[in-house]
Amino acid sequence: MNNSSLSADVVIVGAGAAGSIAALELASSGLSVLVLDAGPRVTRGEIVENFRNAPVTTRALTTPYPPKPWALAPTFYNTDGSIQDYLQVSGPDGDAYQTDYLRLVGGTTWHWAGCAWRHLPNDFRLHSLYGVGRDWPIGYDDLEPYYYRTEAIWGVCGPDPLNGADQEYLGSPRKKKYPMDRMPWTYTSRMVDEAVRKYTKCRVVHEPEARNTRPYEGRPACAGNNNCMPICPVGAMYNAMETVVKAEKAGARVMENAVVYRIETNPANNEVVAVHFYNPNKESFRVTGKKFILAAHNIETVKLMLFSKDDKNPNGISNKTDQVGRYMMEHAGTEVQFTCKDPVWMGQGPQHNAAIDTWRDGAWRSDMAASIHRVDEMNMTAQVTVAALKKGLVGKPLDDAIRHGVSRRIEISSHHAVVPNAENRLTLSGKKDMLGINFPSVHYSIDDYTRRSAVRTVKELYEPLIAGMGGTDVLYIPDPANPYKFSAEDHPAGGALMGNDPNTSVVDAQCRSHELKNLYVASSAVFVTTGTANPTLTIASISLRVADTVKAELAHG
Repeated sequence: MNNSSLSADVVIVGAGAAGSIAALELASSGLSVLVLDAGPRVTRGEIVENFRNAPVTTRALTTPYPPKPWALAPTFYNTDGSIQDYLQVSGPDGDAYQTDYLRLVGGTTWHWAGCAWRHLPNDFRLHSLYGVGRDWPIGYDDLEPYYYRTEAIWGVCGPDPLNGADQEYLGSPRKKKYPMDRMPWTYTSRMVDEAVRKYTKCRVVHEPEARNTRPYEGRPACAGNNNCMPICPVGAMYNAMETVVKAEKAGARVMENAVVYRIETNPANNEVVAVHFYNPNKESFRVTGKKFILAAHNIETVKLMLFSKDDKNPNGISNKTDQVGRYMMEHAGTEVQFTCKDPVWMGQGPQHNAAIDTWRDGAWRSDMAASIHRVDEMNMTAQVTVAALKKGLVGKPLDDAIRHGVSRRIEISSHHAVVPNAENRLTLSGKKDMLGINFPSVHYSIDDYTRRSAVRTVKELYEPLIAGMGGTDVLYIPDPANPYKFSAEDHPAGGALMGNDPNTSVVDAQCRSHELKNLYVASSAVFVTTGTANPTLTIASISLRVADTVKAELAHG
């Protein structure tokens, strides 16, 4: 590798949903762009084969994606077969931050479900409106055009109304319709819609999805294979790898297996001058540029900022006010499974098709967190079979139990918003990977504001549906004995918050470091609050906005 060639107008760390879209926008404008990703490139074919040959595990999302020793996943297997956590968690609710993500080119969009929700306008003004949490330094209107541009790049389908014209208005004002019509409801979604309207005071809506309802951008329409997670076998669901390829065609250079470990600064002019990365052989390379964008997963972005210590930055980059790593957030998840009296036939289409959005916003947010709920329409054959085998069933009784359970077993999952807490913090663990880079460690707790929301979910949604649908064999997840126990929803945020005050935030309203004028963070690390929506669309939209800012600044010298 020729070290002298490692330079670009813009250097981007991370080639996932955020980094790829920024690279495409910047390269398309004629700028030289170099993207560095810690993990390898993979192909859809090899991941599909991994999935087919994988054993049934409780962490099936990441099973087809074996991590590399230089780019470990949150949970990985040692050579002796034992499981080890790369992401170290602690605190009263540490397990609720044990999130899953992938470190490879294309990022976690390889195994996501394609949920493409916008935040609500009120999510950006939580403190002003409800007296809790914090306000963002930007509003919904600042992101609205970027939301649509991202939806058009991804190919998002969703309900049609622009201004609340029908009952499926999702609460986020639109200037243009979704690029594609909404996904038809599955049989399961229709059954849940009937039950929700009959037994609760909630409503069911079509999920906005980055999934094709018709051929779009060279991708086929969804074939209903029902394994969106961990891999869409036909490519109907958007994957950031598509944008990586488009960025490369526009002139960007994307380097795999390039683990950035140091951000080099020039204190004389408050600028980043280079980043340094290791290859898998721990050979170090220096990359210079004019502008630098940290677009990796929020945990990896924060870890890099803390690890980049030097004499002038003893606590890490952009961390003079001790804000980097604080305010770690994650949707607090609860789930319930039960067997319905009548068939619901899970597993006939995309894994996420319908959502219950009634409690995304309301005056009650001053007292309890917002939430969103959905049917996890995954085929339940493995779970039902394991349960039947544990009962000692064999032969025809086993076959009958499987047929009955698969047709009637249902799962509903929920994620509840959390508000920022400075003590929920990422630090560097004493454990290190093969390159000598520390594992990330997160101390985490969830307050009563979010817990009250979970109580409402159980009492006003789960229990009425279980009773109304004749539910039996009820199983609460993650703790069967405690319906209010939280798990991670794989939607982490925080660690480098956006704000106007350097004493309480890391980046400004343009996602530019308060301390380093040419360093930007385009990641959920900048999120001020979680809202209830899946974060990926907002992450990519923020990154596209950062790209526009960088493009304008370079154009003006």
